Amino acid sequence: MEKERKTSSVNVVVSDVGAWGMNIISSVGIIMANKQLMSPSGFAFAFATTLTGFHFSVTALVGLVSNAAGYSASKHVPMWELLWFSIVANMSITGMNFSLMLNSVGFYQISKLSMIPVVCVMEWILHGKHYSKEVKMAVTVVVVGVGICTVTDMNVNAKGFLCACVAILSTSFQQISIGSLQKKYSVSSFELLSKTAPIQALSLLILGPVIDYYLTGKLLLNYKLSSGAFFFILLSCSLAVFCNVSQYLCIGRFSAVTFQVLGHMKTVCVLTLGWLLFDSELTLKNILGVVLAVVGMVVYSSAVEVEKKANSKIIPGKESLSEEDSQLLEENGESGVNDVELGKSIG
Repeated sequence: MEKERKTSSVNVVVSDVGAWGMNIISSVGIIMANKQLMSPSGFAFAFATTLTGFHFSVTALVGLVSNAAGYSASKHVPMWELLWFSIVANMSITGMNFSLMLNSVGFYQISKLSMIPVVCVMEWILHGKHYSKEVKMAVTVVVVGVGICTVTDMNVNAKGFLCACVAILSTSFQQISIGSLQKKYSVSSFELLSKTAPIQALSLLILGPVIDYYLTGKLLLNYKLSSGAFFFILLSCSLAVFCNVSQYLCIGRFSAVTFQVLGHMKTVCVLTLGWLLFDSELTLKNILGVVLAVVGMVVYSSAVEVEKKANSKIIPGKESLSEEDSQLLEENGESGVNDVELGKSIG
């Protein structure tokens, strides 16, 4: 029995690392691909919202093929739940684009960093979740470290501030809702993504060109598509499938706060790759921020592990569950374990 428990714990750790690794690699890869696709020195495809519609279209197609081939099952989720989730997700995408357009880079980075405390407050309000002093300290260190790396100027205006608030709240609520919907309807990460992707794809393909025209003043129909641009669009869409799937997998395994903390590792990777591949300037300030952020992530991981071990002494076998699963077990008792079959690998 003890041997089976240890094997199960090892399998969970391996799958957790795999999901996180997939998210980091695909997210950093898509940023690099989009940089080449969208930059003026690249292919100047300045239609970010429409491109996101392409991403979800390919993701929806993959989900449709997977369901038709029998690789994944389809469980019922009420349409109204899927619709409001898709609206929130699209508000997140649009809000981020408008925030980047209307605000300085410094304020945009600060607004992204503020998602961690916002998610913490939301989880406390919605789920009654509490955090230890060690976790709070580690989160603070991560935020300060990434802030040192990325924040430059700090100009803000009323319209930009409003868009940033919409982006922060909708993104935070979306990330919390992914885990909640998976548990509420006992659906896997890929099943939930397969159900929401078509709705997001359709709405973004309709609204995307309009939003992009407002943002850039350029019409999609006037863009001259080259073979190089077409290749990078396909590459971006392919990476987006892995990025979307891994995001749902990660939030199914970890809490929304952990996902935010791990997500800042992507910022560190992008800064480093930008220095290596695109001759971006890497100053002493950047290096200090990167070191501080990495230290914060290590401390955070250690603090979460200590919490898990402490909780496992209260409820045997709980160390093999994710943070959100553990919380659900605390709320519903051990009988709820069978209803939370989450965090499984696709395939």
